[in-house]
Amino acid sequence: MWDMQQCDPKKCSGRKLARLGFVKSLRLNQRFNGVILTPMATKCVSKADRDIVSEHGICVVDCSWAKLDETPFSRMKGGQPRLLPYLVAANPINYGKPCQLSCVEAFAALCYIIGFQKEGDTLLQQFRWGHSFTELNQEVLEIYSKCENGVEIIQSQNKFLEAAKEEHQISRNIDYLDIDSDDETVHNPNRQSSYGMPPSSSSDESEDDVPDDVNDSEKESDKNNVTESEMGAYSGKS
Repeated sequence: MWDMQQCDPKKCSGRKLARLGFVKSLRLNQRFNGVILTPMATKCVSKADRDIVSEHGICVVDCSWAKLDETPFSRMKGGQPRLLPYLVAANPINYGKPCQLSCVEAFAALCYIIGFQKEGDTLLQQFRWGHSFTELNQEVLEIYSKCENGVEIIQSQNKFLEAAKEEHQISRNIDYLDIDSDDETVHNPNRQSSYGMPPSSSSDESEDDVPDDVNDSEKESDKNNVTESEMGAYSGKS
């Protein structure tokens, strides 16, 4: 990991991984022969990089998203620069933002894509919020992991984003106040279901019976709320 020391040390996932012994810091101009996740890359990471990672490892650039222009990428030497495809951040600083991943999320995402899911889980488990990353990106990570090369990943990414845009647009066009709507493709809570009402005893359900994951829909909406400008491949940073 190249640490630019631009982040709050208490919030930096890269530094925490270094303290725990999962990551080593590199000096500027020091060469790294494994896969380097950097925005300067032109090729997307894929399963084709598995052997390189197995032999030489993964490196990320630990810098602030707000200070990319100040980051000396030209002094980070290596022959295998890569981009990550579209993913949604789950870290506390950038939660729900497309592509603004922390270091640990970038490491884990690459591991998932190339088939090292166990290793990715181990890294995420070092953070209380780590499980949220895979929950938020489960569908698209599964899609990426089935791609054989970077070209297929970009194609799959664009299909996923287009489908998400269409789904989001449909949901915006639904008029839930129209109780006479005949559109049966969506559930209208203001219209009695043709399948009958639930038993009257269900009205006695207490608040204790409400599931803990009632806010999952908010996470799903973050994933689906994308624009054309967010299409493409991205790299992970803290």
